[in-house]
Amino acid sequence: MLERIGVSPLDLLADVQGKSSAPTFDDYVPVVMASLTAGTRKSYGTYLHRAAERWGSRPIDSVSPSEIRSFLADLLAAMQVRRNARGGRGTQENAIAALRCLYRRATADGFMRETDNPALKVSKPKRLPSTRRALPDAQLQEINVAAVSGGDDPELDGLLVRLHTETACRRGGALSLRPEDLDVEQCLILLREKGGTFRWQPVSPTLMRHLQQHGEQRGAVFGTALLRYRDRHALTYRHYDHLWVRIGKVVPWVASQQISTHWLRHTTLTWVERNFGYAIARAYAGHSEGVGGDVGATAAYVRASMQELAQALSALTGEQHPLAAVVPR
Repeated sequence: MLERIGVSPLDLLADVQGKSSAPTFDDYVPVVMASLTAGTRKSYGTYLHRAAERWGSRPIDSVSPSEIRSFLADLLAAMQVRRNARGGRGTQENAIAALRCLYRRATADGFMRETDNPALKVSKPKRLPSTRRALPDAQLQEINVAAVSGGDDPELDGLLVRLHTETACRRGGALSLRPEDLDVEQCLILLREKGGTFRWQPVSPTLMRHLQQHGEQRGAVFGTALLRYRDRHALTYRHYDHLWVRIGKVVPWVASQQISTHWLRHTTLTWVERNFGYAIARAYAGHSEGVGGDVGATAAYVRASMQELAQALSALTGEQHPLAAVVPR
């Protein structure tokens, strides 16, 4: 009878003794952190460590939804308010996501049942529409001029702005580039981005030539980062922050509107969608092409080809791409 209802004698014994077999936060948070990808660890790490500081010696299954809400309230109270803050929604969303991640691992490891997951009983705040939008040509030109007109390394900054404008890649995709990710003959680069995805993206012959030269001049070798500082150390996320602060000092509206690299992605993808349609823009963005999602099963039948992506790039840059000459039928 116990087997039919999914209860074991050990479950009953644990209830009688009032003891938990689940690990403590101090013991389990390092285990979860070690299982995360670098990007996820960057997003969730702060909140998991804060949870360990708050509930360190307690079993992970001893925390209630009300305690999690109190935890969120304390995070908001201690949050540093920035100009682009949106009422702490991002903090709450990431904190809940981090705890849900921890409890999913605990469920998979057999320390608790999914129905006992307290983080699932705390709602995430409703996400507000993004304030990012496509930039007009004149403003994009101002950004390009400012990028190459000052700073400690205008050559690198100009290369970054062109890379993100041509490919609409994310910062992680640029930072993960390696010399062997350049297909020079076909003018393609391999982008590895969030969620463990990877894709080949067309680039112009000019950009390919500059990427090659950059890697050769700054000591990038097989298996290491392509993009580097002048001292040959690998580029980091921090450089993007310094870049936009510097551009904002030259172009005031960049600072006032909190323009970032992701705005370049919005700009390029909007242009591709307006001129080549949704399917090609979706592929250009590197979004999942599986059945379902926001466009339904039709997405599986209207998948864009590499030739179509190359044609869009050629129109964007004004340069002929090696793969754009063949029009698929």
